[in-house]
Amino acid sequence: MSKVILITGGSSGIGKSIGEFLTEKGFTVYGTSRRPEQYTASKFPIIGLDVGRVDTIKKAVQTILEKENRLDVLVNNAGAGITGPIEEIPEEEIKHNFETNFFGPINVIKAVLPQMRKQQSGLIINVTSIAGYMGLPYRGVYSASKGALELLTEAFRMEIKAFNVKMTNVAPGDFATNIAAGRYHAPLLDNSPYAKPYGDTLKLMNTHVDQGSNPNMMAKAVYKIINTPNPKVHYKVGEFMQKFSIVLKRILPSKVYEKLLMNHYKL
Repeated sequence: MSKVILITGGSSGIGKSIGEFLTEKGFTVYGTSRRPEQYTASKFPIIGLDVGRVDTIKKAVQTILEKENRLDVLVNNAGAGITGPIEEIPEEEIKHNFETNFFGPINVIKAVLPQMRKQQSGLIINVTSIAGYMGLPYRGVYSASKGALELLTEAFRMEIKAFNVKMTNVAPGDFATNIAAGRYHAPLLDNSPYAKPYGDTLKLMNTHVDQGSNPNMMAKAVYKIINTPNPKVHYKVGEFMQKFSIVLKRILPSKVYEKLLMNHYKL
């Protein structure tokens, strides 16, 4: 029987790549978007879902269950970028980012767990970020929201283990997607004390994305995890140096690691 897979944020970027790859492999895939009517040419069905609205989450899950009578894998992929000096990012934008990157995934998990518990089987893959392993300058809110989801997964997977439902994190590095276009950027203010370092860092971040890896690398990683009987707690996907940066943080004195980051961002 073909596994039924739900991918939040499946209309573009990493989510779209995962959905197309898994569809080619014979899985029954459903992606989501806040505006599904814009994606009629998608290679797999796109249904309406806004991770910030619990009613749309419940409706999307119910739609899949009415059609398929089961749900085997959730890929919690929907997320949003945010950049800026923490001092200058409006509080409502910080809260909105956590609603999308942290509370949203929690509510999608809550919506699928009853069915997975009923089936006595299921897999939940939370897409986080390598940025969630470290506080990055001018990306601190994003790092915090993704890091929070990483830690939540560590606890959550132990709580659901008795139901034979598995959970894991997949942390991507920089991939060539349109994430920069949808990211909230705190405005570059001419009179800001952060104007030059923030502006320079913003250019560097956008260059990293433009020169990022093919998102198909993430699709292959997710496919491998789905076919792994007992997934690990954490997976990292990206260029060697991005993954190695996590190792360096673990082994280097914190001030030395901080200096490396500041040198990288020319701060």
